[in-house]
Amino acid sequence: MRHARDAALDSIETILAELRALPGLKEKKRGTFYRKSSGFIHFHEDPQGMFADLKSQGDFVRFPLKSREQISSFLRAARKAAQS
Repeated sequence: MRHARDAALDSIETILAELRALPGLKEKKRGTFYRKSSGFIHFHEDPQGMFADLKSQGDFVRFPLKSREQISSFLRAARKAAQS
């Protein structure tokens, strides 16, 4: 599973826009978000679809982004983790 390239990130631009609006996150490279000085969210592309890795309690948790429900779940988790 490779890190998402620009063409793949184009397909999730609305998700990226929502993450950019979260306070405390900095997008150091397109699709790679940091919180303070630590990696926080990044994306992977795979023949099975797009996935997001979100740091929660010190470890990265992988979220599939194949359905609206999965995307909503990921965004809820990202908002919650960004506030903690």
